[in-house]
Amino acid sequence: MKHAVSLSAVAVVLSGCALKGDVRRVERQLQAMQEESARTDSARAFDLARLADLLDAIGDSLTGHQRSLTVLRGELRSDVTDITRQLVQIQELTGQSQQRLSELRAQLEQRPAVPLTAAGGEQPAAAPAEGLPGPNQLFALGLEQLRRGSPQAARMAFEQLVASYPDHERVADTWYFIGESWGTAAPDSAAAAYERVVQQHTTSPRVPGALYKLGLLAERRGDRDAARVYYQRVLADYPRSEEAALAREKLNPSP
Repeated sequence: MKHAVSLSAVAVVLSGCALKGDVRRVERQLQAMQEESARTDSARAFDLARLADLLDAIGDSLTGHQRSLTVLRGELRSDVTDITRQLVQIQELTGQSQQRLSELRAQLEQRPAVPLTAAGGEQPAAAPAEGLPGPNQLFALGLEQLRRGSPQAARMAFEQLVASYPDHERVADTWYFIGESWGTAAPDSAAAAYERVVQQHTTSPRVPGALYKLGLLAERRGDRDAARVYYQRVLADYPRSEEAALAREKLNPSP
């Protein structure tokens, strides 16, 4: 019986030892899990901090861009306002010029008729209408309107010049620029003006330019033979003119 009691005691002791070992094993596992969790939380906190810094940087960048856009909008508004003001001024000036030209044309049409012949049977020069500007003023006004992109207003000034001052020294120049005012919009009218320069003002330095422009117009309408004739006339009659080099290139195009 004593032997049985001893065996029971040994079993209890061994059982206690087994329980303590399990507890320690569990404690170690818990400690490992806690350490792993701490490491995970630390890494997550680091990632969150980096994300927060990135969001702050993006926010600062967006704020900077918004400021730049605000400044740009203000500058654009200012530029648009200035351009609008300039356009209004140009329109006002153009309108004033056209109105003045209309008034001048009305005065020209209302002037008294000039006799067809003077003493000796010669044709008298047309007298300028009272109140009209002089030929140089009309010529300058026409050039100004042509440079501003108002060919119709320019043509009105030029036509008044040739009607009021047909013997003026700038009449050949005026007919040339009448041709320029028509341009490619009305090639037949432009050609008629250039032909007048060539046929009626043979000594004018505008003749080679008019011949070259007639060649260009012929070339545009597909009449290459006529164009060659005009270019050859420039080379033959005005070899030292600026248009001669251009005509030579037209006749002998580089490959």
